[in-house]
Amino acid sequence: MQDVAPVINQARQGRTLRLAFSSAVVSLVASFAALVTPIPLFNTYRAEHGFTNADIALAVVANSVGTIAALLVLGRLSNHLGRRLTAIASLGLLLLGCLLLLNVHGIGILLAGRLLMGVGTGLASSSLTSYIVDAAPSRPTWLASVASSQGPMLGLSLGAIVSGALVQFGPWPRHLIYLVAVGLLVLSAALIVISPETAKPTPGAWRSLIPRVRVPARVRHLLPVAAAVFVATWTTGAFYQAFMPALVEDQLHTHSSLTLGLVFAAYMAPSVLGAPIGGRFTSAAAQRIGMTIFLAGWIGIIAAIDVGTLALFIAATIVAGAGQGIAISAATRGLLYGSTLADRAPIFSAIYLLCYVGAALLSFISGQLSNAFSLPQIALGYGGLALVATVISVLAARNPHTDPTSQQGE
Repeated sequence: MQDVAPVINQARQGRTLRLAFSSAVVSLVASFAALVTPIPLFNTYRAEHGFTNADIALAVVANSVGTIAALLVLGRLSNHLGRRLTAIASLGLLLLGCLLLLNVHGIGILLAGRLLMGVGTGLASSSLTSYIVDAAPSRPTWLASVASSQGPMLGLSLGAIVSGALVQFGPWPRHLIYLVAVGLLVLSAALIVISPETAKPTPGAWRSLIPRVRVPARVRHLLPVAAAVFVATWTTGAFYQAFMPALVEDQLHTHSSLTLGLVFAAYMAPSVLGAPIGGRFTSAAAQRIGMTIFLAGWIGIIAAIDVGTLALFIAATIVAGAGQGIAISAATRGLLYGSTLADRAPIFSAIYLLCYVGAALLSFISGQLSNAFSLPQIALGYGGLALVATVISVLAARNPHTDPTSQQGE
């Protein structure tokens, strides 16, 4: 009988960790689903309030700036206050952002709401992804990196489709999507409340607010290629947020809000399917394969815009999305190699900082350029970035060091 108690305790611990893992994944998906709720309304805001493409791009920048600020200042907070408390705080910030967007009548409200949601997303990016990695089962080995890197993609996809459908077919098109997002965030917070903590709170919370982003020396050699992957793929996601609504309406001749959601999801959803494929290869090989597929997708996107064919545009978007899923999860897997509990939040902060800084800078620049250049020309510029990032990945992608003696010189 003495041998039975440890077995029972171990089984209970396994169940509670599965609850924590499931709750963290649901919350991460909900966070990013809430983040994209305004996208199907961008054309409505343009028509009813005179917003320009540059204004919408600025809203994407505001979201990225909020996320960057949260990552720099709050990225390590979950190591000290625990994953649960910081996760609940992130969900609360996103909820407040949704409530603010219920009353968009000018660009100022839109920017303020997107900024607040960006802060919430940044805090969620570090706390919830670390929570997922902490509680993930040991098998399959790729599950933690796939769930943490692709959870946002799944949330963005579901959020865009549901929001587009509600705007087109539901009542109160300017409000219902935000109310649904609020309900989903409340449910997610409830799941986190009943889940166990995986990181023991430690002193030093105030000191952790001093900005610090750290990537362990053993994987630092992977950072340049990972940066190219993250910037190119996430910047493409920002392109779809800022310019896709106007592009689909003006160049591809559709006014359907649901179509906007489906097109956005066509980029994000295949990323979830593409990620497990990358787990079959080394991280370096998967990055090369993923970015090559990503570039092929971009070539198809530019061709579809040129000929004005929505079906080709969606097909090429799916290809690009699958490629980015393979590349992002592989780059994340490489940077997480051999990480400790304390390493994870700073590593994820570094990953998302690269993603959002790149997205913010290029969204701002392209938003300003949209006053002088056409949307097809803007798209061509993003395709050029995909080409550069693919070349870097193919030529320079490397695997983590497996021999400890090879790390000493780094």
